[in-house]
Amino acid sequence: MLVVGGGRQGHGDPHAPAGNGQAVCVLAAVEGARVAVADRDEAAARETAGMIGSAGVPLVADVADPVACERVVEEAAEGLGGLDGVVLNVGVGFGRLGLDGVEAHTWDKTLEVNLRSHVLVVKHALPLLPPGGAIVFVSSTAALRPGTRLPAYDASKAALLGLSRHVALEGSRRQVRANVVCPGLIDTPLGRRASAGRPNRDRTPIPLGRQGTAWEVARAIVFLLSDEASYVTGQALVVDGGLAM
Repeated sequence: MLVVGGGRQGHGDPHAPAGNGQAVCVLAAVEGARVAVADRDEAAARETAGMIGSAGVPLVADVADPVACERVVEEAAEGLGGLDGVVLNVGVGFGRLGLDGVEAHTWDKTLEVNLRSHVLVVKHALPLLPPGGAIVFVSSTAALRPGTRLPAYDASKAALLGLSRHVALEGSRRQVRANVVCPGLIDTPLGRRASAGRPNRDRTPIPLGRQGTAWEVARAIVFLLSDEASYVTGQALVVDGGLAM
């Protein structure tokens, strides 16, 4: 399987927890998968691949570049001897807050990574996936309710729901499934960085009373990749401790 965004971005914090992508790679390997760990940061890709030993194949790709979207699929299939699953876990949030903060270049830069890369990777991966293969898009509860005050981020994450439904329909002709996971407030390196810039994020009332972990998000993703979810496609699984209620 290929995990795009499988490295951990520690942002200089030596005690940073695993990110969602890294946790997916580790749990998938525990379940017996071989994993192509793709990240724009070579050190991050190698860190995750090193955690899973011979099951990991590190790849370097900045999927903001359309050429890299095709190349990373080809390299994953070559390195693994085939491809049976794809997880798209990349996401950025550029620009200033609110509609007044929207500028064309930051809007385009956000959608290049958060949406265009997803459709281009899947375009090249879908023909390679066998019957029973699966694709999981990682969106956000920002797709379901306002909160980040970054219009480009929220719009791109909401668009993944529509993209996933299309991929699920087209993929069904090949018996390939596609689903979305929507994490809420998760204690990841990126989440901690967001909280540093917006301290009230950590005071958001969550029904279950805490932030989630990357491992809890990863378990949902690995489930959707597995044969245990063989009759689940075109769905959004929300992992947010009840935040979106």
